[in-house]
Amino acid sequence: MVVIIDPQNAGIAGNMVLSALIDLGADINGTKSVMEYFTSPFGHIDIKLEKLNKGGLAATHAKIDAEDQDSIKYVKLVKILKNTKPEEMPSGAFDLSMNVFKTLARAEARVHGVDLEDVHFHEVGAADAVADVMGSAYAFYDLKLNLHKVYGLPVAMGGGMKKTKHGLMSIPAPATLEILKNTPTQGGPVSEELTTPTGAALYVNLVDEYCQFQPFLTSKRAGYGAGKMDLHFPNVLRIIKGASALPTDQVAILETNLDNVSGEILGNLFQKLMAQGALDVSMIPVLMKKNRPGHLLRVIVRPQDCDRISEAIIRETGTLGVRVMPFVHRNILEREIIPLEFELAGSYEKIRIKVGKIGNEIINTAPEYEDARQIAEKMQIPIKEVIRMADEAFWHHISREQII
Repeated sequence: MVVIIDPQNAGIAGNMVLSALIDLGADINGTKSVMEYFTSPFGHIDIKLEKLNKGGLAATHAKIDAEDQDSIKYVKLVKILKNTKPEEMPSGAFDLSMNVFKTLARAEARVHGVDLEDVHFHEVGAADAVADVMGSAYAFYDLKLNLHKVYGLPVAMGGGMKKTKHGLMSIPAPATLEILKNTPTQGGPVSEELTTPTGAALYVNLVDEYCQFQPFLTSKRAGYGAGKMDLHFPNVLRIIKGASALPTDQVAILETNLDNVSGEILGNLFQKLMAQGALDVSMIPVLMKKNRPGHLLRVIVRPQDCDRISEAIIRETGTLGVRVMPFVHRNILEREIIPLEFELAGSYEKIRIKVGKIGNEIINTAPEYEDARQIAEKMQIPIKEVIRMADEAFWHHISREQII
């Protein structure tokens, strides 16, 4: 099972996360009880769950009315919450909530240039924000979503200006921008604040992997959490739970056009980039401006290797720029290397077979090239014959095991 948090239409706020999780089926009574327990030191709150129609979509809205609070220091907030923890709050959920507040505090510290111990929470220090965070963490664990991989789609930030205690300020808020600095985001689609610091902090602590598009899922179920504003589109956060038909991983794609690089340099580039850690390298003949023939260099890399291999491409080719497509997810088969001994021209040879599976079903097999090449040289026969006979021997071996 996998989980997808989808804030690409209407952004994300703390109460939207809470509402979407309740809409997805989290225990309402347990969630409300935990919220009331944790907020009791900060004043009385009134929690009302209602079904709203947002742009034609039925969604849950958690309306929380709380007394206005003065600012509170981060360290004091954490101390109060730790002393308040009830038995029904899972340890993992409590740790998640503490990480959310730490994310908020670190962002505020960087933005205002103060130490973490000196951070004051203003808007997020009120009882309603504590209720959003603690309730969301409890509901997340109540649904057992912590046991599944969580994907995050790009976050809609909104735009324009908003009034604060410090005067007019651009949207997104500085703390929101700081929290989401390493995640895929997009501006608009309205001149309103769609993503709040609390929503952003919940998002980065819940998500395991970011992606541009929804992974392939079956047996989907969605929860819709309504925001406060009425917009010209559904103002909802969507959280989806479903089964993934194929395993996925995350990669980045690097591309550049080359039209003034010699064949010798291009030939050496393959080995150089693979040695640098590229997952795959391909060169595609293209016709460039002024009808010049050239090549499109496309390199698949792990996200953490993006900058290093981009620099290697620039140094090796002299290109003026490398296009980066980050947060690309790919569906992959489960892979296994199976050793095989098979008879070839009266001799028994050992070769490794790469096997791709979906569950227990074998989808694809491929004898290891280097093993096949060495056997072909030894036996003085074409490599294609070695590959063909090894493949046949493997499937015969598999069929015999299934019969037994």
